[in-house]
Amino acid sequence: MAKILGIGNALVDLLIQIEEDSFLEELNLPKGSMQLVESDIKDLIAQKSSNLKKSMASGGSAANTIHGLARLGTETSFIGTVGNDETGDFFIDDLKKSNINPLLNIGENPSGLASTLISKDGERTFGTYLGAAVELNDVHLKAEQFLGHDYLHIEGYLVFNNKLIERALILAKENGLKVSLDLASYNVVEANLDFLKEMISKYVDILFANEEEAKAFTGLEPEEALEEISKMVDIAIVKVGKEGSFIKSGNEKIKIGVIEANALDTTGAGDLYAGGFLHGLAQGKDFEYCGKLGALLAGTVIQDIGAKISDENWHEIKEEIATY
Repeated sequence: MAKILGIGNALVDLLIQIEEDSFLEELNLPKGSMQLVESDIKDLIAQKSSNLKKSMASGGSAANTIHGLARLGTETSFIGTVGNDETGDFFIDDLKKSNINPLLNIGENPSGLASTLISKDGERTFGTYLGAAVELNDVHLKAEQFLGHDYLHIEGYLVFNNKLIERALILAKENGLKVSLDLASYNVVEANLDFLKEMISKYVDILFANEEEAKAFTGLEPEEALEEISKMVDIAIVKVGKEGSFIKSGNEKIKIGVIEANALDTTGAGDLYAGGFLHGLAQGKDFEYCGKLGALLAGTVIQDIGAKISDENWHEIKEEIATY
């Protein structure tokens, strides 16, 4: 089976269930967005949420995808940077427990922390302190990290470091890897549009986008955006929430539905969709199988708080896969 390398911001998610969306307004965090914050805002979020229900889990978009792949049985590795602290140790231990090969640097700053504010309707808003995660740069990337892998999965959040993204893409191509990119967030796309278009046209084989990201990237509605993106990559995937997802490769275009789910928290839905899709692709399955597996994982993860699927639900997922 194919082996998949992930690269992304090594973050620990602090999952906070908020009572009112006015909490987001007080912090100047637009609902549904990912905003980068400094340590003072990170501390303010912690202070204001001290009486709210919360939990911790290792996170970061690409790491969530890699965790999903590992649980499905795909051989995986992950490149990122953590701090020399308890939060970093937590992240490393979680990779190892999941049989993910850690290719991590230890940075000088505290480990990255994504304060994930979960509204009553399941929508999540991120106030992300990158900390040590942002210390990952192009000089940390070596050809030997890519050798032996068949795919590179990279998160769009890294695009703020143009040199890092381009170096990762070049090394992937020089070492024969297919490249998968998740656009990550509409505001990230808007801020880096020209660079993203250039990198995607040159290097990316598989592109994941949700409705908002696809519109930010192309200016078009989902199906028209899919057509536009498919001219740039081998496989284009546009996810449209409860409406499912569209997949296009060459002249082949299919629509995938969703599983029935009671959405408690949408954190990680897109990341786990990518994990399911890439697992199917790594096994040589057709797009319908890949999309159904992506939808199954996405629909399962939103039924719990956080970007991790419980052991009990993984058991049910594997029983369901056996029927495909």
